[in-house]
Amino acid sequence: MNFQFYLEKLISSEEYKKFLKENPGAFFCSGFFSIDETGKEKNQQHLDYFVPSINKMFSFKFEDEKIELIPVEDFGKDFVPVLIQDKINFDFDEIKKMIEFKMQEEKIKSKLQKMLFSLQNKDGMNFLIGTIFISGLGLLKIKLDLEKHHGRTPKDFKKKSLQGAKIVEFEKKSLFDMMKIVKK
Repeated sequence: MNFQFYLEKLISSEEYKKFLKENPGAFFCSGFFSIDETGKEKNQQHLDYFVPSINKMFSFKFEDEKIELIPVEDFGKDFVPVLIQDKINFDFDEIKKMIEFKMQEEKIKSKLQKMLFSLQNKDGMNFLIGTIFISGLGLLKIKLDLEKHHGRTPKDFKKKSLQGAKIVEFEKKSLFDMMKIVKK
């Protein structure tokens, strides 16, 4: 699945049309995606919109064939919502391939189990920030620069890989290492 699929599904929904009619100044500011590679859990997708006139954020949760609007109670004191252009596109299968390739380069032999991604705009650039759970109680922290995706269509992704995207941060961690930090 690619990002534009979810965005188009949202834009064509009655829930979104009603929301935009009631909140004409609302803008897309973040997204959350959970992809379970084990098949034990459902994948999740949320697209978040900020309404400046009332200083509130709302999340559209994709649930099977329906879309549910959920108010976001606390989005953090320091979080300043920034408009994310809806012209970006990325394919989760291609991102998975990029991560697996990077794991091979880093000689990480673990298997992907669950991928959590947050779509954010930081310093005027769009990023996917990911926490990837891998076998052996490990995890990967990644940051994927999406800036070079502007203007690409879903057809482009079938023809080409994510040549423009780049993993700009990649770090392997162990859950045991994190438990040691908590103990101290």
